[in-house]
Amino acid sequence: MIRHTISILVNDQPGVLQRVSGLFGRRGYNIESITVGQSEEPGLSRMVIVTIGDDKTLEQIEKQLYKIIDVIKVVDFSLKPMVARELALIKVKAEPSERPEILGVVETFRASVVDVGPGSLIVQVVGDTDKIDAMIELLKPYGIRELSRTGITALVRGNV
Repeated sequence: MIRHTISILVNDQPGVLQRVSGLFGRRGYNIESITVGQSEEPGLSRMVIVTIGDDKTLEQIEKQLYKIIDVIKVVDFSLKPMVARELALIKVKAEPSERPEILGVVETFRASVVDVGPGSLIVQVVGDTDKIDAMIELLKPYGIRELSRTGITALVRGNV
């Protein structure tokens, strides 16, 4: 099974996200991550979906996506050089005595502290999934109170 990162350009219309995600669910395909936002063209949005499957599964997904009227273009980034990023906000328990250690982890990962509370810090980290997973593992011993991840967003490198 291969992890596929799929970019889908769609009309910015109500219900499109539901139709696209519903297609995956009805076919029994799992969505690992999904992000949606405005694209470079007014009136169009870009969805980036990460799913796992073989090449035949991906081919079926693409064919089914093109049957949705509001889908304009589907591109599998998986075999192309791409830049993929994810953002995570991590609220970690941080008593004043533990903060220097936590700040060392934050600095190592080129992350940043975006909020300081009496007994906690909120850390923002941007990077690939492995980087975020590694940072979460290092912060677990301090006590992660809350965690929010955006999912992957991606673009193909170069002039493609």
